[in-house]
Amino acid sequence: MLLAAGLTTAACSRGGGDRPPEPGDRAVATVQDRTIWASDVKREAVAQGLIGEGEPLDITSDLFRRVLDEVIDQKLLAGEAQRRRLDSSPLAQRRLEATRERILGDMLVESVVDKAVSDQAVQTLYNEQLRLAKTAEEIRVRLILSRTRPEAEAVIGILGQGAGFEAVAMERSIDEATRFSGGDLGYSTPDVMPQAYADALRDKPAGALVGPFQTEGGWAVLRVEDRRKETPPTLEQARPQIVRYLTYEGVRQLLEQLRGKSKVDVRLPAPPTPPAQPSQPAARP
Repeated sequence: MLLAAGLTTAACSRGGGDRPPEPGDRAVATVQDRTIWASDVKREAVAQGLIGEGEPLDITSDLFRRVLDEVIDQKLLAGEAQRRRLDSSPLAQRRLEATRERILGDMLVESVVDKAVSDQAVQTLYNEQLRLAKTAEEIRVRLILSRTRPEAEAVIGILGQGAGFEAVAMERSIDEATRFSGGDLGYSTPDVMPQAYADALRDKPAGALVGPFQTEGGWAVLRVEDRRKETPPTLEQARPQIVRYLTYEGVRQLLEQLRGKSKVDVRLPAPPTPPAQPSQPAARP
């Protein structure tokens, strides 16, 4: 892998001489009279996942120097491999060609993605998702969980005498996850609640006391703290997911077009046909 990467890096800088490959680029080193540019180091850092595409990389940083040393090592290894004529064998030529094809394919994908993933495209898809989204209602409730129905009914009696729900939850609830926060379950939508909770809370207004009713963990008494419409994600929160979708769609459409107008012959045997399942006798009415 190091050899292939080194040969690739060497090949990229071989054709440009001492002219910067990118506007404003800066020469940061030379190896055997071959220039290493700041953009070469940044490209290597992106390839290793050390920085994201489009992120800056300060040439005075420790990270830049560390990656620069790796690029220098790659060039030294590649130069020695060429001196030993390791690149002349048919296997080496095939591996080098595969590396070249991968780089060219990546460059094509980058150009397609740059056009597909624009601020306008992100905004348009975000607006469309907002239009199609069905905003659910979130309910914030507090819980007091008891082992038996008589214990839960005793809780209702204590609350009816004016005791604070939070204090009773801390004293009597057996739900260790919420008792010390006054039984607070936070906000959630009915579709993610246990069915018994969702059924009991249906149409109950804020401030209502609900229960007791049986659940898997015991007998529950709830208080509805608040009801509100679910807040959709902001554009910035949704942007990473939208960018991933647009990138995937751009690449998928490109490959679909290329396969549609190209002759591709896969020379593999057809997958084996699964054995037929024995027919079942018809059930009597």
